[in-house]
Amino acid sequence: MQNISLYKNNMKFTQGVVVGKFYPPHKGHEFLIETALAQCEQLTVIVCDKPGQVPHASLRASWIQKLFPSAHVHVTVDDLDDDDSVAWAGRTKEILGGAPDAVFTSEDYGDPYAAALGCKHICVDHPREAVPISGTRVRENPLAQWEFLSPPIRGYYAKRIVILGAESTGTTTLAKDLAAHYQTTWVPEYGRSYAEGKLFDANGTNWTSEEFTHIAEMQNKMEDALAEVCNKVLICDTDAFATSVWHERYMESRSSAVEKLANTMKHDLYILTGDEIPFVQDGTRDGEHIRHWMHSRFEERLAETGRTFVVVRGTKKERLAQAIALIDKHIEQKHP
Repeated sequence: MQNISLYKNNMKFTQGVVVGKFYPPHKGHEFLIETALAQCEQLTVIVCDKPGQVPHASLRASWIQKLFPSAHVHVTVDDLDDDDSVAWAGRTKEILGGAPDAVFTSEDYGDPYAAALGCKHICVDHPREAVPISGTRVRENPLAQWEFLSPPIRGYYAKRIVILGAESTGTTTLAKDLAAHYQTTWVPEYGRSYAEGKLFDANGTNWTSEEFTHIAEMQNKMEDALAEVCNKVLICDTDAFATSVWHERYMESRSSAVEKLANTMKHDLYILTGDEIPFVQDGTRDGEHIRHWMHSRFEERLAETGRTFVVVRGTKKERLAQAIALIDKHIEQKHP
């Protein structure tokens, strides 16, 4: 796709405006904003906030701000009639402190809206030929419209699958195999790297609750970063929820701080690896004697918190086949 403005007169404006729901932002919206930015010294993007819309307006606005740092992004309540150009012109003047020099739209409302503001209307790609996409199509099936979504929006709509289990139950092997199958990214276990970093310290086997909070925070950050570059499905080798269970194992108590971090993340499916396979010592593992307890505790906590989970058992090949069948079903489901 060639990102060129459809407006050819090289006119420059001091203040420009783009207004819409951006529900969600997609490449068509980006084309519109890019065109406006190229013509304006200052551009304000107004995001309309209607109750009940998911993703909510503040999140949509944050995506736009991330994609276009030079734009001024403002959220306003969507409480006016869509066809009332005079009312929306008044709202726009309130936000800007006056009328803009130009409004940029791809919609039929552009002309009456600009007339009510007393400014120029620049119509950009009204027939949707440059970028053939709409917010409705994205909401109906985000994964099918993947090419029209930028990284922050992809990170939101990606199907997030967590692989978790007790020590030496094949979680990392399964995570890597799934990532290879779906040709996508996978999130390594930050806690393992952290623990290995402590291996030769005199107090390396001692843990504090604050360390688990740190591990959960880093796990969340890694997950969100890799979700933005994944191929529709993100495979997570553990998550902050699993960290909360490991906190129980090492600290013999639950952590509200770690559980709070776990609850900020949303996952589509948890796959719990069975503990029926032999334990393999890799030089760092110390939980063979409580492996079955850990597996049972994962089951209890997953059920307690209402997370969707399935246990996979059998050989490496059998587990992979089970997991793929489960994930494929979730890929077919629409995003809430």
